[in-house]
Amino acid sequence: MADTKREIERKYESDESGLPDLTGVAGVASVIDKGVAELDAVYYDTPDERLASASITLRRRTGGDDAGWHLKFPVSSGVRDEIRAPLSETLPRDLAGLVRSRVREAELVPLVRLRSTRDVRDLLDADGALLAEVSVDAVHAERLTDDGRTAQWSEIEVELADDGDPAFLDKVEKKLRKAGVRPSASPSKLARALRETAAVKKDKAKKGKAAKGKPEKDTVAKGKGTKGKQGKKGKKGEGGSGKPGGAAEHVLAYIRVQRDAIVELDPAVRRDLFDSVHSMRVATRRLRSTFKSYGKVLDRTVTDPIGEELKWLAGELGVGRDHEVLAERVTDALAQMPESLVVGSVRTRVRTWVEAGSSGSRHALIAALDGERYLTLLRTLDAVIAEPPLLKGAGGDPEKVIGKAVSRAFGKVSDLVEEALAQPSGAERDLAMHEARKKGKRARYAAEAATGLLGAPAKQLVRDMKSLQSLLGDHQDSVMAREALRDLAFQAEQAGESSFTYGVLYGREERRAELAEAALPEAWRTITADSAF
Repeated sequence: MADTKREIERKYESDESGLPDLTGVAGVASVIDKGVAELDAVYYDTPDERLASASITLRRRTGGDDAGWHLKFPVSSGVRDEIRAPLSETLPRDLAGLVRSRVREAELVPLVRLRSTRDVRDLLDADGALLAEVSVDAVHAERLTDDGRTAQWSEIEVELADDGDPAFLDKVEKKLRKAGVRPSASPSKLARALRETAAVKKDKAKKGKAAKGKPEKDTVAKGKGTKGKQGKKGKKGEGGSGKPGGAAEHVLAYIRVQRDAIVELDPAVRRDLFDSVHSMRVATRRLRSTFKSYGKVLDRTVTDPIGEELKWLAGELGVGRDHEVLAERVTDALAQMPESLVVGSVRTRVRTWVEAGSSGSRHALIAALDGERYLTLLRTLDAVIAEPPLLKGAGGDPEKVIGKAVSRAFGKVSDLVEEALAQPSGAERDLAMHEARKKGKRARYAAEAATGLLGAPAKQLVRDMKSLQSLLGDHQDSVMAREALRDLAFQAEQAGESSFTYGVLYGREERRAELAEAALPEAWRTITADSAF
């Protein structure tokens, strides 16, 4: 993967007077003139500006001390992650992968060229350490498409030093404001260039389709599931793809949020950022559950095949994740065990097992995200949102239709919990509790989609199902941990090693499962007392 740098900066409007004196800024001991650099950057995007619509910038820049390819993702206001790759004639493969969920099969073309004369100053503290870099940029922008319009302006840019205190930027800004300098109205040079060099008659309809990474109309298979068929055309709320209203409006809003989450998390998953894989997996599960829970709103002959593809994607995301969670549980339990109970080369064998389970999983996940099957799934989600296969219930009274769907989902959980409580401890109860956990997730996601409409009762159900998931999840993790410990004990015995420690860990996991089972009846009584469904 290319190098990544967290960029924290602020931009200001500037006139021809240049940079005010910054020697009086608190903490600044000296201002060092670093000279003038000539920068030449070409910004790439799809013709319908899908990257720009998501505040993502991709450029190839020459000049200065960081020439190369730069890809920037927004983190928060004034904060971006910049991924850098060496200068080359074509876009590096790693960077191309990071924008794939937005770009899809569209071509990346040069949109804007920015040539900047940059006058740089370093702000140093008393020890000579860099606090921030301040530059005055004279910018010339040229549109490389349409009629080649141009624009020019001057701006001041203040970039915080690596690991610097963001509060220092407030001190610099205070000084700049006293000198009459004001924050820029544009978040980036590219945003300003696109605005000021846009053709006079902008095709607004086409621009709208660029929002949230959506492909143009001819790249979407209208209303088709991955393996399914389009719902029959009909009146609004009676099948077909008229403008949704009623219950459909609420369901589709939730589906849209989850589709957007997958698209937005894709680069984070590729960069292996914390919790990104788990979050993307949750979004796929939410979508799949919503399609199932709201089968009276959206035609399941269309959405079920999409659900199967979402199940596939969740599986790819979970290849390493499930083992990671299990490995953490076993290694934590081993770390807490007294040394007197650790017999033989247990730690080495567990470490080998952990490493073996994680090897290759990341490579397989990236291969899946680079595959055509994944792009087809994204296109299909776009299509089902753009032209939803509505059924009669879609146009019905929202509270009634959605309330019944949530109630049905909760009823399925109730049946499985009661079944589990009726079973003696053992494999049958383990299975019933696991199935109840899965149905609990579905009920939770159905309630999440309904919170804006049903309010407090839906929010309470979300909380209750999360609580139930936690209890049942700990039980299921114990089941899986015992299976792993049984396998490890067998391997140890085959190698002539003691299996004593694995037996102790197994017994502790049995106890954890017993505690979860013992807590279930009271937890369930509390949930049923709370529920309005």
